[in-house]
Amino acid sequence: MKIIVIHGPNLNMLGTREPHIYGSETLEDINEKIRKYAKSLSVEADFFQSNCEGEIISKIQGCQDKYDAAIINAGAYTHYSYAIRDAIAAVSIPFVEVHMSNVYAREDFRHKSVISPVCKGMVCGFGSNSYLAAISALTYK
Repeated sequence: MKIIVIHGPNLNMLGTREPHIYGSETLEDINEKIRKYAKSLSVEADFFQSNCEGEIISKIQGCQDKYDAAIINAGAYTHYSYAIRDAIAAVSIPFVEVHMSNVYAREDFRHKSVISPVCKGMVCGFGSNSYLAAISALTYK
């Protein structure tokens, strides 16, 4: 199985960005943790991060026939990007939406996800382990 993990805006700032919410792990730390966990399940993981909506959309569109599944943390785009939602809907691989924080315990605007309806599922609130839970869900037989 081959998956891609797509990280959205501001996730490149992990480690210094609001550590009381997101912890002290950097994006590189998290990607390495994901890579090791995926490998233990015989899963190959690729990674992509962008702060630009169009780049994220292009990456999603390029997933068709290249990956078996995708994990996406769309950051703030989760709450309003119908373009990312439509890109996910246009490809025929399963996507799992991930958030490190519990979005339902935060500001009201974070409670609405426009991408959830086109994702297979969603994991939130477990820090970087949210990504590992998503991999487990995708590989569960």
